[in-house]
Amino acid sequence: MKTRNILFSAVLLLTLHSCVVMSPKKYKALVAERDSLSMRSNALFDTVAMLRADTMRLHREIREAQGANESLKGTYNALNDKYNSLNNNYNASSSKVTALSSDLKKREARLKEVEDALKKRDEATNALRDKLQKALLGFQANGLSVDIRNGKVYVSLTDKLLFPSGSIVIDARGKQALAQLAAVLNKEADINIAVEGHTDDKKVINLGQIKDNWDLSVLRSTSVCRYLTEVEKIDPHRLTATGKSQYQPIDPGTTADALSKNRRIEIILSPKLDELYNLIKQ
Repeated sequence: MKTRNILFSAVLLLTLHSCVVMSPKKYKALVAERDSLSMRSNALFDTVAMLRADTMRLHREIREAQGANESLKGTYNALNDKYNSLNNNYNASSSKVTALSSDLKKREARLKEVEDALKKRDEATNALRDKLQKALLGFQANGLSVDIRNGKVYVSLTDKLLFPSGSIVIDARGKQALAQLAAVLNKEADINIAVEGHTDDKKVINLGQIKDNWDLSVLRSTSVCRYLTEVEKIDPHRLTATGKSQYQPIDPGTTADALSKNRRIEIILSPKLDELYNLIKQ
């Protein structure tokens, strides 16, 4: 403010010095002009001060905005990196889901094939049981039974239906039962046949070359296989003979009836499962 007053005083002195004679009117006009210029000068200085303050404020706001922008840029970059990571994870997961879906469809198709094969096996097994029950109906009162266990048909014949006591030679009644059985099996070429011999737990006594129940169970099993192949002409490639001795009883009792049940020949019939095994191995 002091600088401005000195400036205007200098201007006024110069003006007065250049004029030798000045009328009061001119003098008043000059003073009025001086005051007007002083006011306008003050206004200009105020404006300049205000503009400087605004400039400083704007610089501060610009710096703050730049700082905020840098912060936002950092946040954006972090979010963009996270987005890219999530997008990569999504793409990987999507690819995995697609692969798993494809694999699931293949597995479901295979499962359907296996289920269909099992259904066919069960249908064939039930049909075979029904045929055998009809064919062997006349022997069921003499110790023969036909049932299904674990997807296989079991034809169980007590030893009294097949063999004289302590013998491995099939008697006439036993041959009739086996002949009826063979008539069905010769028409069912896709059936595998396992013949198992079973005994009770009584020791073998005075049976010549038959030393024990192992021998007795095996020799009775092979006698049945020999009759089925040599007399009834069943393909021997379909048969397996085994002896279980006394170790798989169906009745743990010690009565005569329990022992009689345990002395038996079991003919186990199972459909060939090559198709099913091939499906499972795929």
